Amino acid sequence: MSAAPSPVAVRSASRTELGLGLAGTALTLVGLALASYLTFAHYTDARALVCSDRGTINCLKVTTSSYAVQHGVPLAVLGVVFFTVMLPLQLPASWARSDSVLRRARLAVATLGAAAAVWLVWVELFRLNAVCLYCTGVHIVAVALFALTGIGTAVTAPLD
Repeated sequence: MSAAPSPVAVRSASRTELGLGLAGTALTLVGLALASYLTFAHYTDARALVCSDRGTINCLKVTTSSYAVQHGVPLAVLGVVFFTVMLPLQLPASWARSDSVLRRARLAVATLGAAAAVWLVWVELFRLNAVCLYCTGVHIVAVALFALTGIGTAVTAPLD
C-alpha cells in the first residue's frame, strides 16, 4: 500500500532553475557586499573608500553629494535593503517554485533595482560629472540581476 500524495507537491529544481538560482544568489551577494562597503563608508568616513577623489572617477564626490541621501535615507542603505530582499528571491529553491506571486515579486523587485541604477548612472554622468567605481559595481549587478530575472522568468514560465 502506497502513501497518499502530499497536498503540496515538492519538487527539486531543474538544471535551469538551479543555474538561475546560483547565478542570482552570487550576483546578489556581490551587490550586497558592495552596498555594505558603501554603507560602512557612509557611516564612518567616505574618504575610507579605496577610490580616487579627483577627476571623473571620484567616489568621494558621488558618495557625499546631495543625491547620496534621499528623504533622509542614504542610498547605500537602500542598496543593502534591495540586495537583502533579493537574496531569498534568487535562491535556487525560490526559482524552483512556480508560485506566480513569488515570480512577479522577484521580477518587480529586480525592475525597481534596475530602474534605480539607471537613474543613478544618469545622476553621476549628467548632474555630478563624476563616477564612483563601487556605485558602478552596484549598478552593474542590479542591471544584471534584472536581465537574469527577466530572462529566467520567461524561460521557466509554467506551461498551464
